[in-house]
Amino acid sequence: MMDNYKEQFSLTGMTAVVTGGAGFLGRGFCAGLAEFGARVAVVDIDGKAAETHAKTLRDRYGTEAVGIACDVADPASVGDMVAGVVDAFGGIDILHNNAATKSSDLNAFFAPYEEYSFEAWREIMAVNIDGMFLVSQAVGREMLRQKRGGSIIQTSSIYGILGPDKRIYEGSHYLGREINTPAVYSVSKAAVLGLTRHLATTWAEHRIRVNAVTFGGIESGQNETFQNRYAGCVPIGRMGQADETVAAVVFLASDASSYVTGQNIVVDGGLSAW
Repeated sequence: MMDNYKEQFSLTGMTAVVTGGAGFLGRGFCAGLAEFGARVAVVDIDGKAAETHAKTLRDRYGTEAVGIACDVADPASVGDMVAGVVDAFGGIDILHNNAATKSSDLNAFFAPYEEYSFEAWREIMAVNIDGMFLVSQAVGREMLRQKRGGSIIQTSSIYGILGPDKRIYEGSHYLGREINTPAVYSVSKAAVLGLTRHLATTWAEHRIRVNAVTFGGIESGQNETFQNRYAGCVPIGRMGQADETVAAVVFLASDASSYVTGQNIVVDGGLSAW
């Protein structure tokens, strides 16, 4: 039993992989892991953005960090990414399986359910759940080979556990366009939770812990109408901030959560408690 509780949160000597690591939330996850001592592989479909953020981590935290381009929906690309991380750092201790997409066509993404195209559905599922499968499989295989355990954290969403409240979206805009929460997003994020529980029980004997983090609405460019309506649905009375998502990931990555697996840590201001 460790008596120094501060040391339980240390990630010194560990290697973390963060998919979607150059994205809006991903940058913060990478920074939090680096600040607690981890070597970080910033993995993103945009390799240039990934390397730019890796340089920021090296300069700001003095940690080892690399940027790696990867299409998580492509098995070959995922295999190359894992090989690249192992080549750079010798192994993988932490995976934050975080990459997700809203599609290359936002009109198709936000289309009504009865008009939703199968092509848009498959494009989003290919990243949001197929990508989760491919990355967790490839990294889990490496963790099994290493025989030293590890922590896998998978990003879900509040709409993976709750149905969307259409009233919030009346007159609501994000970055200047009308928005909603399409079924494909809810379904993909619910599937993440099922995958998490399955892997947690499958790999527990190998000391690989698998948990999910579920975030409520995070302020990121929504108009005032959306923010006010969303805030009215949340016990804390506001949307979340990006930096409020990081601590849960650091906790699940660290030995402070050594007896936590198969769980879904919900960071939503109390929305799901109503």
